Amino acid sequence: MVTLDGSSLQIEDVIRVACKGKQVRIAEAAWERVTQCRQRVEQMVSGNETVYGVTTGFGKFADVRIPAKDVASLQTNLIRSHACGVGPILPEETVRAMMLLRANALAKGYSGITPAVLQLLVDCLNQGVHPLVPSQGSLGASGDLAPLSHLALVLIGEGEAFRKGKRLSARKALAEAGLQSITLQAKEGLALINGTQTMTAIGVLAYGKAKRLTQLADVIAALTVEALRGIVDAYDEAVQQVRPYAEQIEVGVNLRSLLQGSELTTRQGELRVQDAYSLRCIPQVHGAIRQVLRYVEDKLAIEMNAATDNPLIFLEDGRVISGGNFHGQPIAFAMDFMKIGLSELANISERRLERLVNSQLSEGLPPFLSRHPGLASGMMIAQYAAASLVSENKVLAHPASVDSIPSSANQEDHVSMGTIAARHAEQVVKNTARVLAIELIGAAEAAEHRGPQRLAPATRALYDALREKVKPLTEDRSLHGEIEQVAELLLEGTWLERVESAIT
Repeated sequence: MVTLDGSSLQIEDVIRVACKGKQVRIAEAAWERVTQCRQRVEQMVSGNETVYGVTTGFGKFADVRIPAKDVASLQTNLIRSHACGVGPILPEETVRAMMLLRANALAKGYSGITPAVLQLLVDCLNQGVHPLVPSQGSLGASGDLAPLSHLALVLIGEGEAFRKGKRLSARKALAEAGLQSITLQAKEGLALINGTQTMTAIGVLAYGKAKRLTQLADVIAALTVEALRGIVDAYDEAVQQVRPYAEQIEVGVNLRSLLQGSELTTRQGELRVQDAYSLRCIPQVHGAIRQVLRYVEDKLAIEMNAATDNPLIFLEDGRVISGGNFHGQPIAFAMDFMKIGLSELANISERRLERLVNSQLSEGLPPFLSRHPGLASGMMIAQYAAASLVSENKVLAHPASVDSIPSSANQEDHVSMGTIAARHAEQVVKNTARVLAIELIGAAEAAEHRGPQRLAPATRALYDALREKVKPLTEDRSLHGEIEQVAELLLEGTWLERVESAIT
């Protein structure tokens, strides 16, 4: 059970709820604050106070006064009008992460929502009622308005949802789960959709996969180093210590551990004096990518536990302040940075793959790792596929955060495009997994020619795990399915424990 209090949610909690179906509850102390904050909203309405989104319209309509009798209709109209997302629907795990993050933000107690609405959101999450949410249409400021409106639509019994793999009307999905829709009261519609939970949800899940990829990338690189008779001197502790980036030092430690016991690696001058950069600079490049991910992790950890509503209600002094915490700039930058980092992970992986398949660079390996060069093409086109993915990543890595476009009649004149950045980051992560999968298949195939028994224990563990899924390429065959399967296993981090247990 994951307990939400608005302040202590962890990235691993999000992954457990979103991907593994972990149940959720609201902390008792959070309920108290939510209730007190709601009482303040009711005071505003009964006192006829002028408060944005409570007794006024939205956006450019902020100066339009709404009569007390219409404040509930205002919230329902808000959700209906803003639920205009387009494009492919978000995966179930992403929607679950969105629901969790929105519930956590509301549990923080600055939004003025009724306990009933928060409870229904949690109940939908626990009962597997997953709103249908289109992936496109958010500017990433004023919150993820369109996607979060599709989420909120289900709570009022409108729109569509998935439950147990079936696409249903919201009312039917709620009924099957034993739940009832609610009628939104003052401020509640705004409280449900003002926030960065779509970009953050996509970002958290992509980050989790990216972190696992960086860990396995070290192992895949080590296997390639062996296949290419790489020089281990470059990974020496002394080299890393005089440029003391913690992450570079970590990768150096990893490589030395992973390659311990190998009969294939070489020393300076034994076969050649220096390796190409894609081998020699693994600690520097992989280490820098880890630096990127640590920056991303820090920003996600803050955003997951932030109050991103507008206006915010401060119980300590009763003030209601219109601000800009819904603006997605911090996450937009983080997602763009993650795109760049993961693109480089794919970039250097593809360069190592090229050395495996290029007989002029591979220290005696057959051209394209073919058992019958000329008759069989081996991994020729697999390298093409990797090169294509690397090139696609370069396009996706163009920062979304440098763009902005005014909206709401220029009232909302600067936006983050953070959700676009997050969606592109997710795709870069998937592309990078496929590039690493191709490198791994190539490195294992090269190991067939070198002798798998000469591998280090740790890399041999990865080789053996791969061979349970991908047999040696003794003759040409379509590698499509195997590449996709291996990429998915890498994203899941399936083989990490197996490799770690083999390190001597």
